[in-house]
Amino acid sequence: MSQLILASLSPRRKQILEMLGISFTSQDPRFEEDMLGDPETLPERLARGKALSVSTPETTLPVLGADTIVLLGDSILGKPRTTEEAVETLLALNNREHTVITGVALAYKGKIFAAGSEKSQVVFAPFDRRKAEEYVKTGEPMDKAGAYGIQGRGASLVEKVNGCFYNVMGLPVQLTLRLLDSFTRTITKPT
Repeated sequence: MSQLILASLSPRRKQILEMLGISFTSQDPRFEEDMLGDPETLPERLARGKALSVSTPETTLPVLGADTIVLLGDSILGKPRTTEEAVETLLALNNREHTVITGVALAYKGKIFAAGSEKSQVVFAPFDRRKAEEYVKTGEPMDKAGAYGIQGRGASLVEKVNGCFYNVMGLPVQLTLRLLDSFTRTITKPT
């Protein structure tokens, strides 16, 4: 029996929940993302929107929404639209530190129960254009913010992570568990 609904079709978020032993169903949030506003609060706002797009007053399970952005300075690095854009994004990250922020929101019966965000700093190792092009040829970067997947071949680009590794993958584990634990304690407490 499912414990929650994941408002995401992300294979990485599914993998993290499965790893944690949390039973869930997955649903497409059908939420129109806009990248406007303060980058520090944007991921949580988008996560709230995704969770609420799936949660209704009749929904009996909590709905988990999440959104991840990659920041290089003040610039948001989204999912690349072309292979050349993916190469250029990787070269911009080359031998530099960037920030990954994931917002997480838990909705219940059409309302936000709790939400928060997690921030990690990622430092890329130095590499050349050829390595970036070879990585892009694998296809892995094309559906990922910042044009890399830390849990896949993109790991070869990363020198170190300060913060939650799973946040960089797309779902910060401890933040997610705290939200779910708070929900369980609140909903199941005697009245």
